[in-house]
Amino acid sequence: MTDNRNTILAVILSGLVLIAWQYFYNAPQMERQRAQSQTQAELAKSAPQTAQTAPGATPQPGATPSVSTPANQPVVSRDAAIAASPRIKIETPRLSGSIALKGGRIDDLSLEKFRDTVDPKSPAIVLFSPSGTAHPYYAEFGWVAGSGSTAKLPGRDTEWQQEGSGSLTPDKPVTLKWDNGEGLTFRRTIAIDDRYLFTIKDDVTNVGNAPVTLYPYALISRHGTPEVSGYYILHEGLIGYLGDQGLQEKGYKAVAEAPVLGNGDRGFEFNVTNGWLGITDKYWAAALLPDTSARLKARFLAEDPGPKVRYQTNYVQDAQTIAVGGTGSANARLFAGAKEAGVVGINFPLAGHGGYNKQLGLNHFDLLIDWGWFYFITKPMFLVLDYFFHVFGNFGVSILLVTLLIKILFFPLANKSYASMAKMKSVQPQLQALKERYPDDRQKQQQEMMEIYRKEKINPIAGCLPVALQIPVFFSLYKVLFVTIEMRHAPFYGWIKDLSAPDPTTIFNLFGLLPFDPLAVFGPHFGAYLMLGVWPIIMGITMWIQMKLNPTPPDPTQKMIFDWMPLIFTFMLAGFPAGLVIYWAWNNLLSVIQQSYIMRKNGVKVELFDNMKATFTPKKAAEKT
Repeated sequence: MTDNRNTILAVILSGLVLIAWQYFYNAPQMERQRAQSQTQAELAKSAPQTAQTAPGATPQPGATPSVSTPANQPVVSRDAAIAASPRIKIETPRLSGSIALKGGRIDDLSLEKFRDTVDPKSPAIVLFSPSGTAHPYYAEFGWVAGSGSTAKLPGRDTEWQQEGSGSLTPDKPVTLKWDNGEGLTFRRTIAIDDRYLFTIKDDVTNVGNAPVTLYPYALISRHGTPEVSGYYILHEGLIGYLGDQGLQEKGYKAVAEAPVLGNGDRGFEFNVTNGWLGITDKYWAAALLPDTSARLKARFLAEDPGPKVRYQTNYVQDAQTIAVGGTGSANARLFAGAKEAGVVGINFPLAGHGGYNKQLGLNHFDLLIDWGWFYFITKPMFLVLDYFFHVFGNFGVSILLVTLLIKILFFPLANKSYASMAKMKSVQPQLQALKERYPDDRQKQQQEMMEIYRKEKINPIAGCLPVALQIPVFFSLYKVLFVTIEMRHAPFYGWIKDLSAPDPTTIFNLFGLLPFDPLAVFGPHFGAYLMLGVWPIIMGITMWIQMKLNPTPPDPTQKMIFDWMPLIFTFMLAGFPAGLVIYWAWNNLLSVIQQSYIMRKNGVKVELFDNMKATFTPKKAAEKT
């Protein structure tokens, strides 16, 4: 009886966790995905034109760069905004877009490897967009002047000139030039690799009449609060690893409600060395990667908090005084692209994925991917899945192989557990006799039962162990499926085109034959449970078979719980990623094979088919036989 109670308790707790997971994570996500996309227009901002106007701040050394814009500026289409300024094309295997010569910003980027949907002909993912569009998002670099200086500096309306011609490619950097007419000449050289890294070098030459003091800055600005997944297990918003202050993750709401800083904006300020900072989405990110030895005054900002809030990560470096006849230089780097583990880097023993984290000697840049608190499980899970993917070319096959590998690794532990369960089954007649011998003395039943367990060397909680082992694997796989871009739009076979999304079929519209969408009719919270596809049904059947491998509980309440549990789990898991459901079904099947083998090895009859037959046998007929 105790082993049944413990098993039931473990199953019920697992069910509660899954229900909470569906309600708080899956349902909000599906609701957001079906909501209309954000249409709020965000207006462009103006950058500094003179030294007295540090970008968006009062003139002071180390002022935070920012920008502002006239409130009546109309919103234009992205294509119109791009066409309004002369540009230099960006052409790489992974990125396409352009650099605006007006303002010198990197504000037009699309990710050519990634599409909006599983259809390879769907539009490429757009990362950056210019000011004046509905969703401005860009990177900017430049100089802030010291207090009291009247030198003209390049700003948002500055018309840079390209030295030479041609596009920006991994083999060919581009150089921009601007002369302020007062003795200062600015040059900006931009290079790009074949992945997602921009390298920017800003030079300023002083042939004027007096020295000038300038502060290098870099910023990433995003206008308007973007749609986020809404999952508590995933950070989307402003992020950075800032020296000895470690990982800093601030959601959009947290920044918009942060304390007011000296320049009137809300946000957080850090004075650090060896840091990086940026803005991250679920799969994409833009991050500033300054020299690891540079001292930074870094900020997470929300400017003009309200419905048209503008978010910004930026830094200002130490001042450089440029003598007459001298030259000042500043180096900056920008990551703008997909958070691919092999590109970003994985800081884990034997990982073999150095990426930018190792290549540039960055400070935990691998944390741009939200591996979570249980990274020591999540990262190995991803690495093994990724290895099998490169061998077999299919992440679904990788999931099946990793599940099998986990079964093999935990076989000694599971062997003890199932052996104990087999012994438990062998003493069921003795336990039933105790119940009949002491029908009204529960305490005596418990005492005699524990004595039987002691003599037979049975661990009464052994039945919980397989369930307990499965839970951390389940959640680590869920995390990998959810946060890694490698799993996005990763197909299996047949109708499963995206392992990170739920099974798209549902029995309630005859698997697509009827024009009926449960999500549209019942909403995401209830309709998600009706998206009962083929794989959730397979999972439910395998779970039912696994339940039938055990003897029928003598208690009617326990029997009812076991009878209904597979059906309940089938509906609960229907809205989970297909990869996770496939894992669960495959794990159930392997567990049935493993448990049957161990039971036979311990001389216990496997009553699987008898129990399955009894389920469909009328109660009265069963009693006659």
